Amino acid sequence: MSKFKKTNAQIYAKTATVQSPDTIYWKKLGIPTLVKEFGAIDYIDFSPVEPYLFAVTASVRVQIYNPVTKLVVKNISKFQEGAHGGSFRKDGNLLVAGDDLGKVRLFDVSSKSILRFFTGHKAPVHRTFFNADGHHVSSFSDDKTVRYWDIATEKHINTFSEHTDYIRAGCTSPVSPNIIVSGGYDKKINMYDTRTKEKVLSLDHGSPVESLIFLPSGGIFISAGGTSVNVYDALAGGRKIAQLSKHHKTITCLQLASDGKRLLSGSLDRHVKIYDIATYQVVHTIDNSNAVLSLGVSKNDDTLVTGMVDGLIAIHRRDADKDRDDSAKSKVRQSKARARYENIFDSADEKISEFRHDRIEQFDRMLRQYEYSKALDSVMLPVVMGKAPEKTVALIRELIRRKGLDRALKGRAHSFLVRFINFLMRNIGDYRFTPTLVDAANILLDVYEDDFEQFAGTEVGKMFINLSRRLKKEEQIIGDFLEVQGLLEMISAAADISQAANEDEKAQSVLMEGLQASMNAKKQAVINID
Repeated sequence: MSKFKKTNAQIYAKTATVQSPDTIYWKKLGIPTLVKEFGAIDYIDFSPVEPYLFAVTASVRVQIYNPVTKLVVKNISKFQEGAHGGSFRKDGNLLVAGDDLGKVRLFDVSSKSILRFFTGHKAPVHRTFFNADGHHVSSFSDDKTVRYWDIATEKHINTFSEHTDYIRAGCTSPVSPNIIVSGGYDKKINMYDTRTKEKVLSLDHGSPVESLIFLPSGGIFISAGGTSVNVYDALAGGRKIAQLSKHHKTITCLQLASDGKRLLSGSLDRHVKIYDIATYQVVHTIDNSNAVLSLGVSKNDDTLVTGMVDGLIAIHRRDADKDRDDSAKSKVRQSKARARYENIFDSADEKISEFRHDRIEQFDRMLRQYEYSKALDSVMLPVVMGKAPEKTVALIRELIRRKGLDRALKGRAHSFLVRFINFLMRNIGDYRFTPTLVDAANILLDVYEDDFEQFAGTEVGKMFINLSRRLKKEEQIIGDFLEVQGLLEMISAAADISQAANEDEKAQSVLMEGLQASMNAKKQAVINID
């Protein structure tokens, strides 16, 4: 007796996704640890030196965390109003932050004491950064000004007032202590040179600017605002190099990782996108539980911290030692299991392979017995239709091939017909299932063509009407696609003709040049004879 051939449902399987090296690398950050702060997370900044502590600015304090223990090691709470933009100096010893009173404070990280107190702004200061030399500080305020301070004398040196709205973003050049870039809610990005005390560059981002950052080379800076990230070449007069629009809500923060080779953007859509700076393509996405307001990455990429609007910070930590230990333990377990298996069978005279029966699906058992109605019932269960619709479609396809679907559909209760039509309408738009389900819909209409009058006004009648509309819509969509395909074929044919014409012109040109060269050679020969 020949072996029964099982119904093939694998033809509908989707292609497997291939994980890129970037995806594997960033997935090793693992499940985040959530820590609750006292308010929305305004800013996160990592110390550039080991052990890579990170400062979280929220509410009226700046808290400094240890990335390994995930505990607060320093708590700077000497603010009367909300604190903003706490950031480290490049040696990790000093921290500067603004507040809602327009004050700028400079702290010693180890002692938490205030070393400098800069006053002059008339509105909240949302961002503060050290300049490249470490001896000056730049502050960006809602009073529409950017101020440049000298740490030694505790005085402001320059004030720039070119913006016409709040300034909520800014950055300083990593290579030049004199270059400052600011971004405002007036959609403008301005670059200043403290030596000339003037604005040297002005650009329009197109949306209120939320974040700015320089690449390590200092020649390229990146802005975020609205749903786009723009990349500009400062050395080429602010020429826009690229525009990235991968978020569907406002982008709130930018950070660099992997020594400036990767760019991270956080958004109110709860996603953190990671881009390859070389290609500006998204290489990985990290989801969060709420809208992202700030993010920070340690210098060695071992810790990623995201701050959210509900006051939660998510600390993602890559535990390299744990990965190595797990890998070593796994190898030891495998070697022990292999040795144990070999020892068991070394003394045996003959090794008999284990016999296993192939598992047959319930609908295949029904098909073997030609019980088409029961086979269809077994795949019309909610658990099968919802989790494995490819099995349902595979059986319908097999019944159509056997010319048995009409028999399986005849004399059905209204509840089954409603469930069957619902399945058709839900999955007929899936390109993997469309041909089979269109045929099934036509067979269903043929089977119940004479019963439409008794279905009038019932739920089944309404479902048939909806199915008819859906089939017409699919027909229209296919027609539209065929029109587009025809246009593309015409464009392709025109391009081929144009290319062929260009090749003919080139061939004629080469031929004429050859004839001209031959005539010149003959003339020269005649002259030589004379």
